[in-house]
Amino acid sequence: MTTKRTVLVTAHTGREAAVESARLVIGRLLEAGVAVRVLGSEAEAVACAGADVVPATAMAVQDAEMMIVLGGDGSLLRAAELSRPAGVPLLGVNLGHVGFLAEAEVEDLAVAVDCVVRGRYDVEERMAVEVTARLNGRLLADTWALNEATVEKNDRMLEVVAEVDGRPLSRWGCDGVICATPTGSTAYAFSAGGPVVWPEVEALLLVPISAHALFARPLVVSPRSRLALEVQPETAGAVLWCDGRRRFDLPAGARVEVRRAEVPVRLARLHGLEDTGAPFTDRLVAKFGLPVQGWRGRARS
Repeated sequence: MTTKRTVLVTAHTGREAAVESARLVIGRLLEAGVAVRVLGSEAEAVACAGADVVPATAMAVQDAEMMIVLGGDGSLLRAAELSRPAGVPLLGVNLGHVGFLAEAEVEDLAVAVDCVVRGRYDVEERMAVEVTARLNGRLLADTWALNEATVEKNDRMLEVVAEVDGRPLSRWGCDGVICATPTGSTAYAFSAGGPVVWPEVEALLLVPISAHALFARPLVVSPRSRLALEVQPETAGAVLWCDGRRRFDLPAGARVEVRRAEVPVRLARLHGLEDTGAPFTDRLVAKFGLPVQGWRGRARS
């Protein structure tokens, strides 16, 4: 007996292009004999007959082969909250601006669905981080992030001491500090002046934001390192953000710890798109519109 293939399709319903694309994806999958689920909160907007409507709980991805996400990176980060615990891979179709996490652009939609139907894809694992916040031993937050965990000022300048592997590194008066993964190196950490790290490089990043200090360079540390940020008593509180989605208030004296998570986020990588298998360098050039005029490449003998 074979189990029927099932795909969960989710879309940014605030964008008409995403809704139309979702209907197209659902229709093509159903025609190919693949069962489709849609979230109850999106079912009315998508309005596609034949799809199973499910609540946005862990049951939505149970036994699913994949989760297709139509939108921008924000939509994919939201979807990761469902897919990560179940180990279900995400396939992002970009309808946003940069869309660094997405595998396909909207113009590739038909080919992307064909790849899914034919099983022509691999799965790539991306490092996530576990994040905890405590005050005098009391747990304030226990969460995770794919891109970054950021401690930011609430009102006045943030006074914070950074720690790496149980040893104090530096004290900064700043707007905030970013603890990022390689995946997040092209997101908020990039905007704050951090380095771009290739996805296959295992590392953690520590990036101060607008720090008033002589030593305030972005740092790349071991993936086994434990990072900590201690909000100093003279600071009027701070805010912890994870992937720009989950927010936690931090009182003065709070301590935030960040380390590599045991559970990664899984992303689907397709076979058959024009840029499939292209080096990460090519993705950087395409997404950021980098100038490469004049490049001649390796001389051929």
